[in-house]
Amino acid sequence: QVQLVESGGGLVQAGGSLKLSCAASGHTFSSAAMAWFRQAPGKEREFVAAISWNGGRVYYADSMKGRFTISRDNAKNTVYLRMNSLRPEDTAVYYCNADGLISGGRYYPAAGHWGQGTQVTVSS
Repeated sequence: QVQLVESGGGLVQAGGSLKLSCAASGHTFSSAAMAWFRQAPGKEREFVAAISWNGGRVYYADSMKGRFTISRDNAKNTVYLRMNSLRPEDTAVYYCNADGLISGGRYYPAAGHWGQGTQVTVSS
């Protein structure tokens, strides 16, 4: 059973930075595509970034390009999301997803392979 534990969220002022981590277990992390999504209050969950199994391919939502960086450490079974130049509209619960499909430049999340999320709040 896949287990994902996100951490690193918190309260930060606009323009600040945070680095989220997602520790994975229960699957072959080193062969799995991974991704981050987020969900703001009253909104649907949206794609943030994805990374292929070896880190060779990364994808970002347009509004995150240039500000967010996804990376992974297969030795630690962990995927990261570095977030810079944070904006109040980045406020959301951030979730990681494991074992999704990357196809045509898109990441299709695996059902049920979600963590509990970590809250990011950006104050203006």
